[in-house]
Amino acid sequence: MAQKSNKIRWIVALGAIALIGILAYSTLQQTRERYEVCVAFKGAMHCATAAGSSYDQAVRSAQEIDCQLLSNGRDENMVCLANPPSSVRTVK
Repeated sequence: MAQKSNKIRWIVALGAIALIGILAYSTLQQTRERYEVCVAFKGAMHCATAAGSSYDQAVRSAQEIDCQLLSNGRDENMVCLANPPSSVRTVK
């Protein structure tokens, strides 16, 4: 009976190690691309840095940060997000 209990412990331990490895790998993949995006809206400009798994995801995330800080309300935020960013540069 004790040997069966040890087997179960090893299986659970290996499963936990595999889960931690998968979580670490997927977390690192989500932040591969890093960009600084500047947005001009209503005469003001703001630059934010964001990371993502792709160019589009990272740029959109930074643009959302910029527009939230530059706009006043939901309607202005949507108008701001519809405009392309003023500049995008890679951050290492």
